[in-house]
Amino acid sequence: MFNRISKFKYLFKIIIFIPLIFYFGKRSYIAFDEGFYALQARWILDKGNWTIPLWWDEYVLDRTIGLQFLIAKSQDLFGRNIFIAYLPTTVASILMLFVTYKLHEELFNKKYAIISPLILSTTYLWFDYSHLATQDIIYSCLVTIGLLSLVKIKSKENKFYILLFGIWIGLAFIMKTFLVFVPLISLVPYFFIKKNILLSKFFWFGLLIGFIPYLFWTFSINPYLEKNIIFYLVEKFNFLSNNNTFTNPFYYYFWNIPATFLPWSFFAIIGTICNISETKENKYILTFFPLILILTLSIFSTKTPYYTLQISSIFSLNAYVGIKYLFNSQNYRKIFLFLTSKIIPLFIFALTFIYYFFLKNTINFSSKENTFLILGLLFFGVSWSLIKYNNSFKEILIILIIGPYLLTSFLLQSGLFTDRSRELREKMEYLSSFDIVKNQPIQVDKSGITNSLSQSKIIRISLLTPQLGEGLESIDQLKKSELAWTTGPKKIKSNDYSFEVLYENEILNPWKLILKK
Repeated sequence: MFNRISKFKYLFKIIIFIPLIFYFGKRSYIAFDEGFYALQARWILDKGNWTIPLWWDEYVLDRTIGLQFLIAKSQDLFGRNIFIAYLPTTVASILMLFVTYKLHEELFNKKYAIISPLILSTTYLWFDYSHLATQDIIYSCLVTIGLLSLVKIKSKENKFYILLFGIWIGLAFIMKTFLVFVPLISLVPYFFIKKNILLSKFFWFGLLIGFIPYLFWTFSINPYLEKNIIFYLVEKFNFLSNNNTFTNPFYYYFWNIPATFLPWSFFAIIGTICNISETKENKYILTFFPLILILTLSIFSTKTPYYTLQISSIFSLNAYVGIKYLFNSQNYRKIFLFLTSKIIPLFIFALTFIYYFFLKNTINFSSKENTFLILGLLFFGVSWSLIKYNNSFKEILIILIIGPYLLTSFLLQSGLFTDRSRELREKMEYLSSFDIVKNQPIQVDKSGITNSLSQSKIIRISLLTPQLGEGLESIDQLKKSELAWTTGPKKIKSNDYSFEVLYENEILNPWKLILKK
């Protein structure tokens, strides 16, 4: 009987995450950055070039080929479809949830260990990027594995975890290159209490193992380049270090983190502060590490929301601590329960009302997307309104989780986080039904890629083109009876040739499909 209950609990812990991770409906990419990487993965398979990231026939030397390789290899093994393109991200998401669960067990105890990964999976930033085909979740998963291995190292006898701590660094480098130094710098205070790690030969051996994919790639790509690939990567780092379109003020993360870690931001901040007075292990990992990391990122010129994904597991753990502290506090418990059971549900109901009556028709969502979004918000509000003063801590945790869980589940199954270019996908599906489009490759007039809008469109159009041809320097290179995507005028005539527009649409604008007569 006990074994059956135990098996049921483990099965439940797995099943509960399925609505948050898996979506089997139609998908479409956004252009940056997932569409860009998916297109590079397509070229790997089309051209058989597993070494150099491409942009049409040009080399892209400001990034590694780690993610593109994983997407291409997944599609090579399991089929060339968009669902498989997300496989590396999906696997990393599942693994990151599991590692967060194990971190909870190590830093606290096994009781309520499922709460931290549930908090993580319903955090806006993590939920958003766990359904993007980018390297950010994979990188963040590797950082979290590094943290777990650190916590697991109790003495120099823990050789496996010392080895693992070395391995993750090299693997993270081929994903996000120099960003890996940010968590390492943030862990410097922790190394003072675990000095044996860096002195161990297992750490250095693990470091070498982790860097093998990068070193293999470096030796493979170098014959094609004028200088070592590391110099190109340094150039990209220098660009990001100086003023650019992603430059934000020093205080950027002080508002961005609370916004992107909703709805758990407030609890995570409370928990981060509470852990200052905890044991050395908890203090360094749960408080000093994220605070130093945020400070380090704040100094860097380029600031984006996904840079903080690497501390999302830690913030989830701190959110649990924050909830526990507020529940047990004689001074703040009433305020905590009043805010969560009255003010926040009232705000959510008001937000739902405003959206339904004033904003719904101004946003281009489908009826399914609107329905699921409104239902998710309503369930969230109703759930938290059920919190009572006499609820036990376990009951409070369950009710707090149910609201965000239902909201994120509805959002995923609506397609809002998976079918992100729905209108363009629908137009391309219609266009792809034409025999002329099915049966021959379509070239691309690269001279039309003049700004971010045209580049964004052609990335998504190219991914949905059944047979993608080569890039043309100008439309004059198109041969008779060939098709091409171009931003040129409707008809271009010369002494001996002309072009016919086969298809154009406002959704695809400025691109149109033409045939050379």
